[in-house]
Amino acid sequence: MRFAISIPQFYGDGEFSPADFRSYFERAEAFGVFESAWAQEMTLGRSPQLAPLEAMTYAAACTSSLRLGCTVFVTTLHTPVQFAKDLASLDQLSGGRVEVGVGSGGPRRPFAAYGISGDRYLARFAEGIRLLKALWTEPSVTFDGEFWQLKGAAMEPKPFQKPHPRVWFGGSAEQAVRRGVRLCDGFFGAGSSPTVAFASQVVTVRSEVAALGGHVGFGPGEFPIAKRVYIGIDPSSADGSRARERMNDALARLYGQRVPAIESAAIAGTLSECVAAVREVIEAGAEMVLFTPLWEVPAHMERVATELIPQLGYPVGG
Repeated sequence: MRFAISIPQFYGDGEFSPADFRSYFERAEAFGVFESAWAQEMTLGRSPQLAPLEAMTYAAACTSSLRLGCTVFVTTLHTPVQFAKDLASLDQLSGGRVEVGVGSGGPRRPFAAYGISGDRYLARFAEGIRLLKALWTEPSVTFDGEFWQLKGAAMEPKPFQKPHPRVWFGGSAEQAVRRGVRLCDGFFGAGSSPTVAFASQVVTVRSEVAALGGHVGFGPGEFPIAKRVYIGIDPSSADGSRARERMNDALARLYGQRVPAIESAAIAGTLSECVAAVREVIEAGAEMVLFTPLWEVPAHMERVATELIPQLGYPVGG
């Protein structure tokens, strides 16, 4: 079983402390229970959030062993050529520790703000992933797509990891999940997906992998499944109600409104309640759990490492 922690990103103007950021990662690595740390992407919004690639890069300079990822980059809003270059560069700088989560973002993204049309965004998403992998693996790329065209183009250096960093996808609808299995190398359930919905997505992932003969991702048996969990542990309250109230308030700030389905997906309450809920996520099919606290982030990271994970009873890193 593998566990991950979030990369701190939520800072208002002037609030970021380089020393505290470095200390957070020193502690996270010292505990030895976290395999990776992950950012998330939200470019426009009222919640103050640092950009994921820059946060990953700073985290790479503060760490030596943690793998570093984002779940998910909304790749329909990125140019594949520049995106491929940026990620390959970070993979070189980090010594091969980059993980890449991708998603289409759905039809309601502000495409016009990026100078593009939202028409055929799913075709744009699929074509972008194919071009990304081509630039990472082929010495010379000739690509005649609907959205992008290259002729004899080279991109060097390639990523440190061979053939390339793992590309995870996020999606919820059955068709999106099946599409993602064909394009990517792993599935990452969203923090906004309740456990029961995630369990259904896992069934779809495994069904599609089997239909493709298991030869997807990096090879037979190499299609991992993970889930983000918004976590809020109240160490002092008897019933966990305060943690659930704080979680709902934090999610409303993050998503811009109260969304009951997202609130029900989050895990908040007493330590024992959180342990039981995380165990349900694992039993639903998660092979890696990404813990994402939304307040008192360093304290939560330590509590997860020293109190919650030991009570789950799963061997770490197996």
